[in-house]
Amino acid sequence: MLSKQQIAQRIAKEVKNGQYINLGIGIPTLVANYIPEDLEIVLQSENGLLGIGPFPTEAEIDPDLINAGKQTITMVKGSAIFNSAESFAMIRGGHVHLTILGAMEVSENGDIANWKIPGKMVKGMGGAMDLVASAENIIVAMQHCSKSGDSKLLPECTLPITGIRCVKKIVTDLAVLEIHQEGGFILKERAPGISVEEIKQKTAGKLIIEGDIPEMNI
Repeated sequence: MLSKQQIAQRIAKEVKNGQYINLGIGIPTLVANYIPEDLEIVLQSENGLLGIGPFPTEAEIDPDLINAGKQTITMVKGSAIFNSAESFAMIRGGHVHLTILGAMEVSENGDIANWKIPGKMVKGMGGAMDLVASAENIIVAMQHCSKSGDSKLLPECTLPITGIRCVKKIVTDLAVLEIHQEGGFILKERAPGISVEEIKQKTAGKLIIEGDIPEMNI
């Protein structure tokens, strides 16, 4: 199975030149470390920053410079800092091309649940609702199964939903999948050493398999 870093590395291959990209909390923040050097893209943090760079070395750490997940980050040349109202005006105005988010569940219709587990204390939904409603493209970075071994790719989400029919692609520790417009997870790639049969067993939602499924190129 892929590590969290390898999931982020695979997602970085989905990035296109000229995009403005928002990275969610968790695995998505690692994508900043794997952006190809030949691409000109701008990473946006919803707490008010355009131009996130890779994670800092110990010598580069600035405790006042953080992302939405309160991790210390670096800024690239030409970065801009602003308040959260301006940040969400960018998001709600449709100026973010790609959002990469973590998730607790994704349904075969592209619904995402990523903010609350009933009975557990949470501070609120944060910016996830705005991001899934406004971005042109949503890619999810997640583990294929929960710690208890239950599939997180489901016919329908069981947890409170963040957004409906918004996810386009999912990269897990087992596979790369796309959401079919009529419902279902299209299996596009499998992690090195992982069989199609294992992915079948660990996907509760409808899995669509078309031809031979290649291994990921990390």
